[in-house]
Amino acid sequence: MFYLDWTFFILIPAMVLAFYAQHKVNSTFKKFSRDACRRGYTGAQAAAMLLERCGVRDVPIERVRGNLSDHYDPRKGILRLSDGVYASSSIAAVGVAAHEAGHAIQHNQGYAALSLRNGIFPVARFGSNLAYPLIIVGLLLTSYGGDIGHMLLSVGVVLFGASVAFQLVTLPVEFNASRRAMALLTEHEILDRDEIAPARKVLSAAALTYVASAAVAVANLLQILLMLSGNRRRG
Repeated sequence: MFYLDWTFFILIPAMVLAFYAQHKVNSTFKKFSRDACRRGYTGAQAAAMLLERCGVRDVPIERVRGNLSDHYDPRKGILRLSDGVYASSSIAAVGVAAHEAGHAIQHNQGYAALSLRNGIFPVARFGSNLAYPLIIVGLLLTSYGGDIGHMLLSVGVVLFGASVAFQLVTLPVEFNASRRAMALLTEHEILDRDEIAPARKVLSAAALTYVASAAVAVANLLQILLMLSGNRRRG
């Protein structure tokens, strides 16, 4: 039980950060959802304007159910905006829509980090589902000896590592999309200058959720590696 005495606490700060980040993004979005942008653009209109002005004319904008379920789907080339963003003319909605438009622009311009993330995604999705079962079965089999258990452990760790790599590569992609959004909203005068700071606060809060997700993923990987290290020493 040596690894349980302290490696578990590697995860606690990351989990606290994740809960705080989720609260922060929800409260910040809610706060600035009450403030309508003076120019009256909805999230969908703002995203469409930014895409058109950046020469991206083949990306449809769809409405999707959910709270802050906004995303750009690079596989289908579709920008999806949630109910609270699509038809809302709030500063928060316009900021989020511009951020997602930033992803579509990244894709159109061949942004390297986005291409890398898209390449990792299939392995990361596969790995996130199978890593823990493989590790658990591998641990059970290694307790009886044999090479199959060690092989399953190695595969499980590699697959989980791929999901961690995906989380880490996501960070520069998200930060870059937010920087693009702020620059474009200013350049094309979709928001007034004094509305840029509130929009930036919304996107900064959203960025914190990605930082927290990456921290949780790294903490989980460290916990797994330390657990396996302790298991080998006991073996």
